[in-house]
Formats: sequence, structure tokens, C-alpha cells
Amino acid sequence: MSRLPLLCAAFAAALLGACTQVNVHGDPQGWLRSQTDASATLRVATYNTSLYDESAGGLIRRLEAGDDNARKIAAVLQRVRPDLVLLNEFDYDPQQRAADLFQRRYLEVAQDGGGEALRYPYRYLAPVNTGVPSGLDLDGDGQSGTAARGDRARGNDAWGYGLHPGQYGMLVLSKYPIDDDAVRSFQTFKWADLPNARQPRDPATGKPWYSPAVWPQMRLSSKSHWDVPVRTPLGVLHVLAAHPTPPVFDGPEDRNGARNYDEIGLWARYLDGGAPAWLCDDQGRCGGLAEDARFVIVGDMNADPFDGDGMPGAIRQLLDHPRVAPGPAPRSEGAPERAAAYGFARKGDTAEHTGDFGPKAGTLRLDYVLPSRGWSVRERGVFWPRAGSEAAKIADASDHHLVWVDLAD
Repeated sequence: MSRLPLLCAAFAAALLGACTQVNVHGDPQGWLRSQTDASATLRVATYNTSLYDESAGGLIRRLEAGDDNARKIAAVLQRVRPDLVLLNEFDYDPQQRAADLFQRRYLEVAQDGGGEALRYPYRYLAPVNTGVPSGLDLDGDGQSGTAARGDRARGNDAWGYGLHPGQYGMLVLSKYPIDDDAVRSFQTFKWADLPNARQPRDPATGKPWYSPAVWPQMRLSSKSHWDVPVRTPLGVLHVLAAHPTPPVFDGPEDRNGARNYDEIGLWARYLDGGAPAWLCDDQGRCGGLAEDARFVIVGDMNADPFDGDGMPGAIRQLLDHPRVAPGPAPRSEGAPERAAAYGFARKGDTAEHTGDFGPKAGTLRLDYVLPSRGWSVRERGVFWPRAGSEAAKIADASDHHLVWVDLAD
């Protein structure tokens, strides 16, 4: 069954619209959608797919051979059927072979537990910082990353942690045209150029963690920050995509926590608009997002509003931004069930959680779809079905769960 059952004539026109919904948290296939035209709603989603490999070209080889986790990821997408989706942790390759394979052999083939075949005519992907050698000593061990060193040491000295260029990449899939000439990327934006940057410091000495030679060169984005304008039936939508570093895997200097905070903060400053001379993209264009632009922020932000290891207030920079629409968070029935099984004390509402990190770390809300003010949010949810349900059989391919929001004028 597709997101739009046969009751929706708009499906035949390949413009997916909205029908009346009966909310079943975590399983959009259970909703009956009827009436209205295809331009009534726009479903936007984010999904950390965990479709990465530790070797260059590894994801391509897996997709060519047939990958069970990729089939499950495709099945989830076929059930939810977003019009626009950001896939985090999808390895990047310059020839787009992995993206082609995933589209043709997985999304365009009806999967067990999924729905009808799903086609995205448009996509955006680009290089990311993960696994790209910096030639510098970024982890403070006195050596710069080289092929002769261990994998983790090489990964730590890449601009973003990764064992090969493109690992943990990003991929935007769209049913509507992308304005490629207007895309802005901030892959090479320097951390030191962010006003009031949280420069990591050694708590024992108070001295900066990064040397005077390294700090001015240090890139802020661990992967990249993209502003991808999409021409939808509801007008141009700026898809603001990112995947900040996890605020862990460091030391008492908390350099990853500080980087996570400021990676999130870059989008907050971008939303402030105006024409600050310091806010320049990889193409040399400076300034923030236009005041009249409509947007949606998507991605695994690696920051929970109440719990986890992130710096206090990190995600609040976006949740409380005056241009971001307020409203309840997407929810599921599976998340609180899993959280209760782990028994962690949480300050936040576990029904809003999106990631499952096992009995040692529990569940957290890390993945976000945050629309700008002015949108009418019709429905929202997290694809995290209850354990033992049929839908749960396809929901375990990643430690994150798909988050989606339906937008209307």
C-alpha cells in the first residue's frame, strides 16, 4: 500500500498530495488519505540510514551484491513516501554510483514490508569533510594523519572523522526540481570565522586545544552544510541539510561537543539573515538566508533538547529561533516502549526520541525536521513502530528512525 492509496487520483499524475489522515504514530501506511489535489501538502523527511562502509567503494559493492539493510531502508521510504528526504550516513562517491544503485535496485523495486516502487527524479549530493585528510594534527597526538598510521588516527586527523573521503555522506532525494545553480554549501567554512566560536580549550591549562597554526584552518562542518532550493508545488523550499558531529569521542576539552554546538549554531546565524561579510559559502557568496525565504531544517543534529552528552542549549539555537515554527515534536509508539525497556531516567519525552543506541546509551531525540514559520503543519511522526508489529521488521536497519512532517500553505 502506498502513502496515497488508490483513492488519490493525484498519484497517477506523480504529484503526491494529501488526503484525510487517521494518525497511527510511526506507521504512515496505516493512514487513509483521500480528496484534495497533489499540491495540498509536501512531506519532508530526514533519515540517518547507516548506509556507510569502512572501505572506499564498500557501499557500492554491497548494493551491487544485494544488501538487506538497504532493502529495509528502501521499504521504510516506500511506506512513508516523502516528497523530499535527506539521507544521512549515505557514503558519497563522485560518480554517484551508490545513489544510482539505491534508486534503481532498491527504491524502484517494491520491497517486502514496504510499498509500491518509489522514484525520485532529482537528487543533490556533493563532497563532505569526513575522511578527507587535513594534513594537520587535529587530535593532538603530535602527528598528522598519514596512510602509515592506524585507521582511527587517520580518521581523527581528517577534517571530519572518517576512514575514507565520503564516508557518512549526505544525499537529498526529491520528487521536485532542484535549483542546482542556487545551491549553497559551507563545506570549507572555517570554524574560527564564526562569531563567538566555542574554541576548545584544555581545562587543565586553559590554553586552546588547537594550535595557532591549526585553528585558523579548522573547518567547522564535520560533513557539510547545504542550502538546497527545491521548486515545489507550494513554492521554493530551502532544504537546510546538515549532520553535525556527535558530541563524544574526545577528551576533557570537549572539542566535539563544542563543534557540535557551533555546527548547529551556523544554521542559526544563517537564519538571522542579513549580509554579514564573514558568512561566505564555498562559491564565495556571502550573507544569510533571505528574510522571505521558506525553509525546512533537516538532519541528524546529534543533540537532544534535554538529555545526552551535548552542550546545554545546542539544539535550542534552532528550536527557539524566531524563524522556526513552534509546535509539538514528531512522535512514535515504539520509542517510549524501547526507552522503558532500557530504564534510563530521561528529562525529555521519550515518545519524541528518534535514535536507539542500545542498553549503554539508551534512546534520544537527535533527528529533526524543522519548518519555517508560515507553514501549516498537517501531520508529523517518527517511523518507529511497536516491537512485534509487522512494520517493526523493516525499522531496525539503522540506529536512527525516519522523521517526517507534512507541510501545507
